[in-house]
Amino acid sequence: MRSRAVLALALGLVLFLTGCGGPGKTPPPAAGPPTSASPTPVPTPTPTPRPSRTTPPKPKLRPLPKNLPAGLHRRSDDDAVALTFDDGPDPRWTPQILNQLRAAHVTATFCLIGQQAKRYPELVERIVREGHQLCNHSWRHDLDLGRRPVSEIKADLVRTNRVIRDAVPDAEITWFRQPGGRWTAEEVAVARKLGMRPLHWTVDPQDWNHPTAKTIAKRVEAAARPGSIVLMHDGGGDRSQTMAACRQVIPDLKKRYGITRLR
Repeated sequence: MRSRAVLALALGLVLFLTGCGGPGKTPPPAAGPPTSASPTPVPTPTPTPRPSRTTPPKPKLRPLPKNLPAGLHRRSDDDAVALTFDDGPDPRWTPQILNQLRAAHVTATFCLIGQQAKRYPELVERIVREGHQLCNHSWRHDLDLGRRPVSEIKADLVRTNRVIRDAVPDAEITWFRQPGGRWTAEEVAVARKLGMRPLHWTVDPQDWNHPTAKTIAKRVEAAARPGSIVLMHDGGGDRSQTMAACRQVIPDLKKRYGITRLR
């Protein structure tokens, strides 16, 4: 019995091996995930170059002349002295100097910044109503305005005149003064073509540098002569010392020389 069982077991093993790929047969490939074809590479698009955003170079400024150009108005055309006030109108300081001038029964010339005239048109109107003269002092106190292209100079002066006349439509703007006195011949020519005379000065107490009232008054007294044009400021910073000095300067100049309108 045992020998028959062994024989049957051996015979079954042979049949199993033959049916599963015995000699002469290629075994089936091992099972696994299906193989996919390699994808065709997609070309990377070339980016479109962006337009350049570089700022164009600014026009080269003309050099300042070594000497002041011809044609500047530098005398009052009288033996009396003329007072001029720059960089306003200012809501704090301009009313104070207007009050002093009214009390002394004298007039002055106010050189207005365009931006300030736009902000405070009521002060422009008061200046004219009380008999004072108007002067264009550029749109934003550009010290280099005279060195710029002629078209820019003209646009600046026209823009400033426009806002002054927005406040006072029939305002007479007789004068133009370059900030810092940094004049060029081109600027003088533009001002004249627009019907304005270029206004300089002969007495500068440098009140823009905030000296004491006593120093301002002494400088004016020492430098003033018959026909002088005195430069002071009612805007552009703290002008408390200028206001204090004018309480002495105005009556002193009126007594010694008289104070006149520019002509």
